[in-house]
Amino acid sequence: MKSIFDNVSKICSREVTKSYSTSFSSATRLLSPKIRQDIYNIYGFVRFADEIVDTFHEYDKEFLFNNFEEQMYEAISNKISLNPILNAFQETVHKYKIPAHLYESFMNSMRADLHKETYSSVEEYEQYIYGSADVVGLMCLKVFVNGDHEMYNRLKHDAKRLGSAFQKVNFLRDLKADYDDLNRTYFPNVNLMELDEASKMRIIDEIDADFKAGLRGIVQLPVEAKLGVYTAYVYYSKLLYKLKKTPSLQIKSKRIRVNDYQKVGLLAQSYLSCRLNLV
Repeated sequence: MKSIFDNVSKICSREVTKSYSTSFSSATRLLSPKIRQDIYNIYGFVRFADEIVDTFHEYDKEFLFNNFEEQMYEAISNKISLNPILNAFQETVHKYKIPAHLYESFMNSMRADLHKETYSSVEEYEQYIYGSADVVGLMCLKVFVNGDHEMYNRLKHDAKRLGSAFQKVNFLRDLKADYDDLNRTYFPNVNLMELDEASKMRIIDEIDADFKAGLRGIVQLPVEAKLGVYTAYVYYSKLLYKLKKTPSLQIKSKRIRVNDYQKVGLLAQSYLSCRLNLV
């Protein structure tokens, strides 16, 4: 029966999330069971596309990416795929009527990572972030509002800003890996060879503004989604705080992390804040 295959597909998406991101997986578990699986389905899809362009260096990445993209379109068109990750994703696409321009924009940004190494203008930088992060936030928002178009339109700007904040924190945290291993430079008008405190703080101030807008949207989310999204916000805010306190030269030389002990504390903090209606 197809229901067995669909269940296997969902398990695969859930396992991908747990394997690749303990932090995101922990936050997703705090979502209502009614929507939790669909966020796993979205994450599994975006993670696989990202893995192709970021880690499969021993293989023909362009061939793999083209093949994955073709399978994505076939899955959505046929409402089935023998790729379990895409089979789960297409179900979420149809269930919440996720518009094609969102996942197409995501794939365009991922495709850019196959060849593009430097984002020299603000326009290029913002276009990449929109496709790689903002649209992921919008796909998740489609799940959170469950067909409430008025709420979606009211919150979509803030959801995009939150997605931007998360992505920019990732860029700053992964500065060394992106530059040394992938030869990529995302921040425009920043000399990563001579990253100084002033340049670092300009980036952090930009992220802070995105976080403020993102929090404005979080407080308006349905109760089914608020705790999970707020927990992710708290975790990334802590990571940004650690980056802010880390000298710029150290950011270039090591990856800043939030340890497991701190994550447990942040989880408890988030739970209490939502339970006491402080968010």
